[in-house]
Amino acid sequence: MSEYEDLTQHEIEALKQKYNLADAHTHQSQSPTQRGIVERLPALWYEAEKTKQADMEKRFIETFFRVQKQQYALRTPTMLVYAASIAMVIAANYLLKKKMSVSLMHPCFDNLYDLLTNMQVPVEPLQEEWFYDPKNIYENLKKNVKTDAIFLVDPNNPTGFTPFKHGRHAYEEIVRFCKDKKKLLLIDYCFASFMLPDVNLDVFDVYELLETSGVSYICIEDTGKTWPVQDAKCALIKTSQDLYKEIYNIHTSYLLNVSPFILNLLTEYILDSEKDNFASVFDLLERNRQIAKCELDGSILEFQEPSSKVSVAWFKIKDPKVNATSLQKAILKKGVYVLPGTYFFWSKRKDGERYIRIALARNTDMFEPAIKLVRKTLDQYS
Repeated sequence: MSEYEDLTQHEIEALKQKYNLADAHTHQSQSPTQRGIVERLPALWYEAEKTKQADMEKRFIETFFRVQKQQYALRTPTMLVYAASIAMVIAANYLLKKKMSVSLMHPCFDNLYDLLTNMQVPVEPLQEEWFYDPKNIYENLKKNVKTDAIFLVDPNNPTGFTPFKHGRHAYEEIVRFCKDKKKLLLIDYCFASFMLPDVNLDVFDVYELLETSGVSYICIEDTGKTWPVQDAKCALIKTSQDLYKEIYNIHTSYLLNVSPFILNLLTEYILDSEKDNFASVFDLLERNRQIAKCELDGSILEFQEPSSKVSVAWFKIKDPKVNATSLQKAILKKGVYVLPGTYFFWSKRKDGERYIRIALARNTDMFEPAIKLVRKTLDQYS
């Protein structure tokens, strides 16, 4: 049995390492324009100090959804929290109160499963492959989903899969199923910013579809995985109008407001990415992704091409005699911490023993030598 109970416990240990390629948080340095934001921190502080909380929230929310290409979201109220995990707890609290069961994306980051089960919410797997063919989405859900709600992670962590690769039709089928079968739709959009600069994806205004369809929904958005702000972050909760009052009442039992200074700071980072079309974020990830692909090519790790270029790389272990638990420990002996895929498959951990996840949001001058050490381990291991 593993000495760790979940992925976050692994990530806590990884923070002690020189070469931490475990957590998907942003550990890279500032771009030249982002350094300009840091240099203006005192001015941003005093600006927030003199601005009404409501005005700071309004500016942040309007900027966030405009840049995310989700203008329809501005027609309905938005709730803010310190972190996406708090938003998840609020959603789980609602599900508990309503005695609802959930089909959760499988695989996915295991804290979603833990948060739900800690609230005694019954959870079943929502297999990612059910969404691979847009022509079969409705029938796959109809055949397999027996719970009161479905919970998507889009793009998915760790695989990078997104229904947006199929365009609007995939979402129309998901919404049609939820409407026909009276299911609550929950969506984790914490990695959604990585889809914005990708010309191969059709990122449409999903809130327009959700609102005009009349489906009951809870969506969670986040800034925490996108910009290098040392975990100074904010998550956003969007709900359909039929759920808003009840979830708002749960929300206010947790907190009054998010720091106006943090909102001011994050707004500047979002505006900065709007100006360069997310180049400061996207280019670093793509550079590191290519380094990992090239350096590990021909090894026992096979890169899994994502449909959305998120901030993690997912590798399949080709050798059936090698499992993720033992391989992760061998890599750690070289001083590099990667995550075993085991825990992402929260319903069937054995399936996750075929995978390794590597975080990409790191300075390249740290990432490249770390990946070379991983390759050295793989060559010796095999």
